[in-house]
Amino acid sequence: MGAAGVKRIRILVVDDHAIVRAGLRLLLEKLPYVGAMMEASNGREAIELVASQRPDIVLMDISLSELNGLESTARLVKEFLQTRVIILSAHSSPDFITKALRAGASGYVLKESAPAELDMAISAAMAGGSYLSPTVSAAVINDYVRKAPDEGEPLGALTPRQREILQLIAEGRSTKDIAYVLKVSVKTVETHRSQIMERLEIRDVPGLVRFAIRTGLVSLEA
Repeated sequence: MGAAGVKRIRILVVDDHAIVRAGLRLLLEKLPYVGAMMEASNGREAIELVASQRPDIVLMDISLSELNGLESTARLVKEFLQTRVIILSAHSSPDFITKALRAGASGYVLKESAPAELDMAISAAMAGGSYLSPTVSAAVINDYVRKAPDEGEPLGALTPRQREILQLIAEGRSTKDIAYVLKVSVKTVETHRSQIMERLEIRDVPGLVRFAIRTGLVSLEA
């Protein structure tokens, strides 16, 4: 991709740590095919930027506030077909990797990887392929191919909007705050919360928080 005459691509970096975004910017600036770069600190900002700026590549962290990286990826892949999403995360568990693949990510790169891997992942995604860090077990890939989407997935009982609201509840947002963020009425949020509790058979907010943490919808990381 670095050959002369190749069109420069636009990249959006999504991470909730400013110092990580700055480091990635410095790294990406050294790649000859990288043109404009944008930054977002959470999933909601990422979706808004993709809608307005249409980047070619999104480098997406998983642990994001308001709308996590996996939910954001699923939405971007569905709504913006020309934008490729590569997960760049510290999470190396098979569960997170499988969820990222099911969400439609074109790659999964661990933050502990060598910089050259990011170059390879971007090149593969732009060519219509995919890339996984070598440290990702082949068993994870085989497990993903073998299983049907959402098989045994606890969050599969919820709609995308309900998962979005559940994450905000687990982050400690009030009903009024959630309504403001999503631009809906308080009554709508209350209705969704009741439906979430009914579908998950959980009767209180602390239970919803524990469920969200257990399923990886939110993270305990700072």
